[in-house]
Amino acid sequence: MPLVCDAPGAQSDGVTNRAVPDPGTPEPMTAAPGGGPIRDDASRTVPRGADPTPSRTLADDARRRVQLRTVILLCLAQVLGGLAMGASLALGAILGERLSGSESLAGLPTTVLTLGAAAAGLPLAALAQRSGRRPALATGFLIAAVGACVVAVAVDVGWFALLLVGMAGVGSGTAVSLQSRFVATDLASPRTRGRDLSLVVWMTMIGAVAGPALLPIGADLADIAHIDELAGPFVIGAVGTAAAALVLWVGLRPDPLRFSADGAPTAMAAKPSLAQGFDTIRRTPGARNAVASVVCAHAVMVAVMALTPVHMTHGGASLTVVGLSISAHVAGMYALAPVMGLLTDRLGRVPTVLVGQGLLLASCVAGFVLHDSQTGLVVALVLLGLGWSAATVAGSTMLTDSVAVAMRPRVQGITDTSMSLAGAVAGALAGVVVGLFGYPVLVLAAGAASIAAAVYLVVDRPG
Repeated sequence: MPLVCDAPGAQSDGVTNRAVPDPGTPEPMTAAPGGGPIRDDASRTVPRGADPTPSRTLADDARRRVQLRTVILLCLAQVLGGLAMGASLALGAILGERLSGSESLAGLPTTVLTLGAAAAGLPLAALAQRSGRRPALATGFLIAAVGACVVAVAVDVGWFALLLVGMAGVGSGTAVSLQSRFVATDLASPRTRGRDLSLVVWMTMIGAVAGPALLPIGADLADIAHIDELAGPFVIGAVGTAAAALVLWVGLRPDPLRFSADGAPTAMAAKPSLAQGFDTIRRTPGARNAVASVVCAHAVMVAVMALTPVHMTHGGASLTVVGLSISAHVAGMYALAPVMGLLTDRLGRVPTVLVGQGLLLASCVAGFVLHDSQTGLVVALVLLGLGWSAATVAGSTMLTDSVAVAMRPRVQGITDTSMSLAGAVAGALAGVVVGLFGYPVLVLAAGAASIAAAVYLVVDRPG
C-alpha cells in the first residue's frame, strides 16, 4: 500500500525537504475534503476504504507507554542531578569569597557555572542530533559529576582557579536540565505537550531545594572523610549527578528522539548545521517568537533576582529574610509549573507567554514602587518567578511545535545556549546598572524589556 508523503497540511522540515505534519494539525485521522484519502497523525495517507485504525491504535499505545516512561525517568534524573546544582548555587558566592580572598570575586563561581551551561548547550544538542537523547543527557550529567568532584577537591585544597574549572563542569548539569524539558516533548501529543514539559520543569524544584537542605549532611560526611566541611555537599552532588546519568543511560530505551523519528527515517539521518539551525529560527515565525520570549524572560529574571537580595540587605533585611525571599522566588519559578503547562495546552502558547511577560512586568512595577518595602520586594520576587515559569514553559512548547523533528535538537540547543548567555550578561550588567543608577532603574529597564518582548510576540505573527 503506497504512502503519500506530501499530505495536505504538511510542511518541509527545512533540512531533508521531507514533508512533516503541521504542528497545528489535529492528531485524529480525518477524511480529506472532496473524498480524498484519509490522513493520520504522521501525515501519511492511505486509499479510501482502507482501515488503518488497528495499526494506528497499536502505534499510539506504544508511543504513550514510551512517553510515560520517559517523563518518569526525566523527573527522577532532575531530582538526582539537581543536588549538585542546588549546592553550587547555595555555596558559590561563599566559596568564591573564601578561596579568592576578595569580596569582589564572590560572584565569579556562579557566573562561571552559567557560562559552563552555555558552553555545554550546543555540543550536547549536536550529540543528541547525531546519536539520540540518551547519550547526550548521560554525557552531560557525567561531566557535571566530574565537575562536582573537582569542586570538592578545590574546596579542600583551597585553590580558587580549580574551583572555577569545577563550576564550569557542574554547569553541564544545568544544560542537561534545560535540555530535559525538550526531551519530554519528543513523543508528547500537541494536546499534552505543555503539561509533559512542565512536569520536568516542576521536578527541578526538588533538586534545587534538596541541595541546600543537604548541607548539614554534607558537613557530617566531610567530617567522616576528613575533608573540608564545604566539600561534603559537592561529594553528595557528584554521587547524585552520576546516578542521574546512570538512570538515563540504562532506562531511556528506546531513545525518545529516535522513536519519534521512526515514521520519518530521514529525520535522524539528517545532520543540520549550526547555520541551518539559526536559519530555521530566522525563517519560522513561531520559532523566532519562542526564542525571543524565553531568552528575554530568562534575562529579566536573572537580572532582577541577582540584585534584589543585595538591595534588600542594604535596606536592613536580615540574611534569614533574604534567604526566605529567594526560597519564595524559587517556589514561584517551579512550584506552579504544572499549572503553566495546563494553561499552555488549554489557553494556548502565545496567550500563556503573554501572561508570563505580564507577570514579569508586574514584578518590575512592584519592585519600582515598593523598593523600600521588604514585603513588597518579596512579592516582586514571587511574581518574577511566576512570570519566568509561564513564559519558559509556553515558549519552549511553542518552539517544539514550530520546528520539525530533524531540526529540533539543533534549534533547542541554540535556544538553551542563548538563555544561559543572556542570563550571564544580564546578571553582570545588573550590577553595573545598580552601581551607577540604583535598583529602581534596574527594574524599570527590566520591565521595558518585558514590554518589548510582548510587543514583538504580538506584532511578529504569521501573516
